[in-house]
Amino acid sequence: MKIALVDSGIGLLAAAAAVRRARPDAGLVLSSDPDGMPWGPRTGEEIRDRALACARAATEHRPDALIVACNTASVHALPALRAELEPGLPVIGTVPAVKPAAAGGGTVAVWATPATTGSPYQRRLISEYGNGAQITEVPCHGLADAVERADEQAIDAAIDAAAALTPAGTGTVVLGCTHYELVGERIRSAVRTPGAPRPVLYGSAGAVAAQALRRLGESAGPAAGPSGELTVLLSGRTAALPEAARTYAEGRLLAAAPATP
Repeated sequence: MKIALVDSGIGLLAAAAAVRRARPDAGLVLSSDPDGMPWGPRTGEEIRDRALACARAATEHRPDALIVACNTASVHALPALRAELEPGLPVIGTVPAVKPAAAGGGTVAVWATPATTGSPYQRRLISEYGNGAQITEVPCHGLADAVERADEQAIDAAIDAAAALTPAGTGTVVLGCTHYELVGERIRSAVRTPGAPRPVLYGSAGAVAAQALRRLGESAGPAAGPSGELTVLLSGRTAALPEAARTYAEGRLLAAAPATP
């Protein structure tokens, strides 16, 4: 079994690591676009075209499923990807976990890129699945770019700025960009109100990994031998895992896999 993942950059690490933990025997193809990133400021048509290019490069390695491990690409490119690749290749998109986060009500903050915050897409999710929860949309200026560069000082500054916009006492945080999952614990610490329980984080990595296995009729097997190979494509070129990726636990987990030439 081989699963491909597409994103503009290293935000795909979280979902890839979730797949690796669930099925260590699954091969992984990580197809990102350093030549074209960031995708967020681009037009919907440009995002669609660049996501399609990444997906086409990945399909040359004959994956059994494709995860669009990017919220922005899922909004703008998912219909085009499914139209081109399905039913032969299952395509799994990424949606911010508003529904499960709001299921219990309470206070919820949705951390997302400035382009996504307040967008019709996110507002529709909140309207449909908010469940009466008190939901605050928090724009995270520069956080995804800082995570991509593994710039520790910039990450701290961006998290602190977003935490200052998050209401005190917020009990749940939705990570509305896949890059944010790589620094989830730092976000949790920044949002926590002294004396209150640690906020609950809701990302998408585990859910999309589980959905990919379901679409393939497979089940989790974390005890399987770690035999799955890793292929890294940077704007279509076979390469090593970027050094910035190794800064994060998810990247180090993936780097331990044998790489294809």
